[in-house]
Amino acid sequence: QVQLVESGGGLVQPGGSLRLSCAASGRISSGDGMGWFRQAPGKEREFVSLMLWSSTTYYTDSVKGRFTISRGNAKNTVSLQMNSLKPEDTGLYYCATYAGGAYFYSRSYDYWGQGTQVTVSS
Repeated sequence: QVQLVESGGGLVQPGGSLRLSCAASGRISSGDGMGWFRQAPGKEREFVSLMLWSSTTYYTDSVKGRFTISRGNAKNTVSLQMNSLKPEDTGLYYCATYAGGAYFYSRSYDYWGQGTQVTVSS
């Protein structure tokens, strides 16, 4: 069993920054990387970013240039640095382990954390 724990969410004003972290533990026998999704109230879960263990990264267009995904020093950890935050970035942010396939589909990820709330508001 794999457990993912996210941290770092909170309330921030527009233009501010937050750094999310995700730590995976348990029997991670495979997997090509770790990624982030988010879900706003009343909306579907959407892809945000993915880091493959090869260091290749992917971002959804709306966060390019503002968000940076990186691998943590500890094994099986990943962070998401979010700068210039906008109200539309508000949502519950989930990290997940990527199992292969189209990276922007949630079905390509096999294990998920419980999520951490990010609220961007003045």
